[in-house]
Amino acid sequence: MRIQKVTDLVSLKRSIEAGTSEQQAVVKAIIADVRSRRDEALREYTEKFDRIQLTDFSVTDSEMEEAYRQVDADLIATIREAAENIRIYHEKQLRPSWMTTEENGTILGQKITALDSVGVYVPGGTAAYPSSVLMNVVPAKVAGVERIVMVSPPDENGKLPAAVLVAAKEAGVKEIYKAGGAQAIAALAYGTESINPVDKITGPGNIFVALAKREVYGDVDIDMIAGPSEIAVLADDTAKAAEVAADLLSQAEHDPRACSVLVTPSELLAEQVAAEIEKQLATLPRQEIASRSIADYGAIYITANMEEAVAAVNQLAPEHLEIQCANAIGLLGKIRHAGAIFIGRYSSEPVGDYFAGPNHVLPTNGTARFSSPLNVDDFQKKSSVIIYSETALKENSAKIASFARTEGLEAHARAVEIRINNDKKNF
Repeated sequence: MRIQKVTDLVSLKRSIEAGTSEQQAVVKAIIADVRSRRDEALREYTEKFDRIQLTDFSVTDSEMEEAYRQVDADLIATIREAAENIRIYHEKQLRPSWMTTEENGTILGQKITALDSVGVYVPGGTAAYPSSVLMNVVPAKVAGVERIVMVSPPDENGKLPAAVLVAAKEAGVKEIYKAGGAQAIAALAYGTESINPVDKITGPGNIFVALAKREVYGDVDIDMIAGPSEIAVLADDTAKAAEVAADLLSQAEHDPRACSVLVTPSELLAEQVAAEIEKQLATLPRQEIASRSIADYGAIYITANMEEAVAAVNQLAPEHLEIQCANAIGLLGKIRHAGAIFIGRYSSEPVGDYFAGPNHVLPTNGTARFSSPLNVDDFQKKSSVIIYSETALKENSAKIASFARTEGLEAHARAVEIRINNDKKNF
């Protein structure tokens, strides 16, 4: 793992989410085809990409019962406890609708309404992600979304991972379909004979899923275009090198494009962590993936002091930030840009991935500068409420009309003045 001075700090921002022109063309063609031929196209793409012929995309009750038989009872209990932790955390994010009354009788307010429907994409492939199910579904349920639809690509036997199905059932999902890739995103956005459309799509996926979400945005809402995983560890010489290395590798094993960075004023820690990375890589099951990630996107930055280290972290704006320093909690107020912040030795990043309660769907690619983790607000919308009183309109009609005419909108001005003039006539 390369060690360099912080003056050589590079951005975490990568252009992988844009895809190639060929990938973009493929996604656009798939979306257009699903919009046109609906279930027929969905079946053909499922056979082509997932190598399975399906006559029915729905997960049946018998498949759900089978999933519960396959999953260890202890894991089911853990899924339930994690779901409860996530629910409790996200319930604290709920905000009520509100109204205020002014002295002149005007009532102003904000009405908060849950979205009618949400589609959750759960990745398939070589791994199962029940944690992704919980992190997307539970906040939507807390927000009050009535209809939650889950899609995920089937395996070669036409099945979904048992743990994913159990997590979906425990989280309260009633509609589950075996469909993946850009074609599943198109089905969620525009509907087919089997799948009714939704208002918003959330959840991670490969480059084709990311491009499809980008393509349908505007017809439906999306959560974000998430890039490869990132972690930055801010540490001083009190940190344990083996633990820091383990945390960096926890993200490196996700994807060859994942980014793992240590920022420290301690040259000794930097050298120890670099050595530990090589040692731990040797026995890691996903060694090939993690090695490529560390080689291409891993780095250890040495700073002159902790102040410079904090500035570097804020410049990176990482998805995950661990603070492993003697005064870790004292540094929290200085951190401006990070998706999730893990403070102290025992707050390892996987604690947040699976169990603590905060959401693990986080801004990547430097977007933590202006965006937030997936949360209850993402599953609700706000409507302004205006109940203007007669007194208020009389007081302010001339100002409103003047403002409208300044913008060249005469009809706007007259819409206000006609009420005042009619009241004068009636009087």
